[in-house]
Amino acid sequence: MINEASIAGAARIPSNYSRLIARVLGLHSRELPALIAQAGISVEQLIQDDTMLTSAQQIQILQNALRLSDDVMFGLRLGQCLTPATHGALGFLTSSSPNLLIALRAFEMYLPTRVDFSRLELRRSNKYWECCCYFDVELNADIHRLISEVYASILFQCAEYIVGKRLDGAHICFSYSEPSYSHRYAELLPGSIEFSAPELVLKVPVDLCDIPNASANHESYALALQQCQSMLEKLQHQENNYTFRIQKMMLSHPPGVLGEDEAAAMLFISKRTLARKLEGEGGSFRKIRDEILSEQAASYLVSSHMSVDAIAALLNYHDSSNFRRAFKRWFQCTPDQYRKQSLGPH
Repeated sequence: MINEASIAGAARIPSNYSRLIARVLGLHSRELPALIAQAGISVEQLIQDDTMLTSAQQIQILQNALRLSDDVMFGLRLGQCLTPATHGALGFLTSSSPNLLIALRAFEMYLPTRVDFSRLELRRSNKYWECCCYFDVELNADIHRLISEVYASILFQCAEYIVGKRLDGAHICFSYSEPSYSHRYAELLPGSIEFSAPELVLKVPVDLCDIPNASANHESYALALQQCQSMLEKLQHQENNYTFRIQKMMLSHPPGVLGEDEAAAMLFISKRTLARKLEGEGGSFRKIRDEILSEQAASYLVSSHMSVDAIAALLNYHDSSNFRRAFKRWFQCTPDQYRKQSLGPH
């Protein structure tokens, strides 16, 4: 069981991972309490898109999932379901990267924006680019094996998507002893595998890392990179006032979906107290949200050729007319006028 202090820690892990766990387990709504037992969240919070989890909460849910699963291959099957789309901006960044090496660099740099208790470091050997995975929290043996399987599955699934073929020349070093079902790893993992290694290392042949990504998209890559950089900068910011804490929450959620009630609950204070704290810092919840959304909207208009309707959808405006009204309130002009003024005459 996780303690109250751990639950109250920084909540930065998107809850969509836990909802996906529930789907892989085949759980019905009445069975969800078993998945979140002792994690300090409600079913209502779990099913909301904007809920974020602490590392302790996420690990507790993984422990519960292992108890609920009767499939020894659960970790690898879960990893197979964690497609690039489930990783937000990081997923778009890696899948649109020019080649595999740049995608691996993206994982190395921006993994903390999705899972803040793990790190990936790249190093070069004669034959491989080696992805060394580290965990910054204490994990029991079962959870360590589960997360290792998930990471191996995610990384090689991404790699095979980019190079367009199976990575039979890959090599995986797992840092746990060989499990009884190891003969089944070949069903979902490429290459050769060893166990009881000093550290978790996923090795990709050097010659595969420079193959151009047939699905690369420069515009998508540039936009996703900008968003990942912004998220990382906000997460690394050391100021701990309420304005920055709300900014971190908003940047860790899909654009525009975090509500004031939910933000206050995540800080374990009332909505009124949060409003008073923000007012004391010269701002408000709406002002912070508008600043972030307006900055993102302006950036998309200037740096992309996306339509105004597409940008509105990207920022979670279900009605583009609402987005246009909000934009005019921010900039005193329409999105089309802003784009023309910013780009200047051709």
